[in-house]
Amino acid sequence: MIVRLALAAALSWLGGTAVGAPCQDTDFDGASFTVCRIDPAQEDVRLFLYDDAGAPLASFRAVNQALAREGRALGVAMNAGMYHADRSPVGLYVENGEETKRIVTSDGPGNFGLLPNGVLCLGDGTARVVESRSFAADPPDCRFATQSGPLLVIDGALHPRFLPDSDSLNIRNGAGVARDGRLVLAISNEPVNFDRFARLFRDGLDVPDALYFDGSISRLYDAGTGRHDAGWPMGPIIGTVREAG
Repeated sequence: MIVRLALAAALSWLGGTAVGAPCQDTDFDGASFTVCRIDPAQEDVRLFLYDDAGAPLASFRAVNQALAREGRALGVAMNAGMYHADRSPVGLYVENGEETKRIVTSDGPGNFGLLPNGVLCLGDGTARVVESRSFAADPPDCRFATQSGPLLVIDGALHPRFLPDSDSLNIRNGAGVARDGRLVLAISNEPVNFDRFARLFRDGLDVPDALYFDGSISRLYDAGTGRHDAGWPMGPIIGTVREAG
């Protein structure tokens, strides 16, 4: 009986259907991560950046305060892309079908400019990770979109610039889309390099396309477990929305 229960629990997690627990802690290659699986066909998934007055929301608490006015609240959320000092996004940003920042396809300094980078596109009940230049050439219909970089996994291949023995270690977070269409959000619970974080998606989670969001400021909110990471003000935030209470 114990073996059967353990197997059922494992299969439930691998399928992303752990009852009442979209986020789970998992170990991969000697490091700890928290992984959240979200079905965009069943969940209300949004991006958040500014309040009604045009001021940056910048925190999970502020997003919850804004949602409270419609009787709703965050379920799971994390920072969702790189931003400037004024909290404006570095690359493409689309919220409720309105594009407020155009896509950037040139290379450049920093992680964002480490091509190829990409876009997380949320449509009606769908999620996709698309390489930025492919996105610019044939833009898909996105209700919400955020650009970041680098891409972690590209059609099953790791970004070619990642080094397994790199000593560039950080708390990192990102998003991918599983083969069944589920959105997978992940954050490391300890400093890791790009190679290990990318292999978490590809080898640990069987996610063929994944996008890096950020490092060092990476944060997670999970109403189910009470986790609410504190830190500096954020730019774009991705989150599921549910009824309050």
